[in-house]
Amino acid sequence: MSLRYRSAGFKGYAVKFSPFSDRLLAAATSANFGLVGNGRLCVLNAQAGLDGLMPRQQYDTQDGLFDLSWSEVHENQLVTASGDGSIKLWDITLNGFPVSKWHEHKREVMSVEWNYTSKSSFLSSSWDGSAKLWNPNVPQSLKTFAEHTGCVYTAAWSPRSPDQFATCSEDKTVKLWSINDHNAKSLMTFGGHMDQVISLDWNKYMPNQFVTSSVDRTIKVWDTRNPRGQVSMFGPFEFSIRRVKFSPFSPNFIATAGYDMSASVWDVRNGSVVYVHDAHREFVFGVDWSLFHPGQLATCSWDEHINVFSVPIPQN
Repeated sequence: MSLRYRSAGFKGYAVKFSPFSDRLLAAATSANFGLVGNGRLCVLNAQAGLDGLMPRQQYDTQDGLFDLSWSEVHENQLVTASGDGSIKLWDITLNGFPVSKWHEHKREVMSVEWNYTSKSSFLSSSWDGSAKLWNPNVPQSLKTFAEHTGCVYTAAWSPRSPDQFATCSEDKTVKLWSINDHNAKSLMTFGGHMDQVISLDWNKYMPNQFVTSSVDRTIKVWDTRNPRGQVSMFGPFEFSIRRVKFSPFSPNFIATAGYDMSASVWDVRNGSVVYVHDAHREFVFGVDWSLFHPGQLATCSWDEHINVFSVPIPQN
């Protein structure tokens, strides 16, 4: 199955499948490369047939959108990260306006992620060098984590420890944190990339392992028990990898979205590429795995298209 939707005039930055429905996904998009102008949250139904991906709901915002995350407790809600420093909570059963909004970050919000273990909070990260902890029922952030000396591209929860998360940054480092630390100080720092670390994701089956990608054109796999060096490295490639995502069905496969205008699936055991999706014609910024259908992926690109397709990879 291969489905396609055109977000005309809006370039894709992030796409996420719903954790509640095998037919629902959403994309965060921006006009004018996210530099100036509006954003748009596109909520889509993945329906096979001539109609492809069908729009269910659409929300326009005053500034570009760079990321989104579905709520883990409310099937119709999701949060978005905006270029004006704001975070908004949307309910897709309602039209028009967000149901809540927050504006504490001083610069663009680059990532948001709901805690899928405790389910009661979410993280944000920003160009202002900080990550913040939020509860959707509280009007201000619960805690700020601000050790990085550059943009924090991603803040990602540990899949096994509901109080721990990792961040990656423009300052070439990855940091591990606990929300229970009274002083909001990092637990450890991982250094090894030679340039900005722009994406991070955890292995869902090996709780000490995570993967990063960098402007240095490499992918690295790390173990939290060994902060002195990576477990393995792939690359350098011709172009940087913009986003990395571990499979929810296997510890051995990651999906990547890249500046080579493709999305790929890799076997981390040997660094081999097992599938390449080359249907896009511009930078691919977003990639996500379905939680319901093994091997199903969604991508979004600066070519203004959102694709859903299936990858024939072994689930071992």
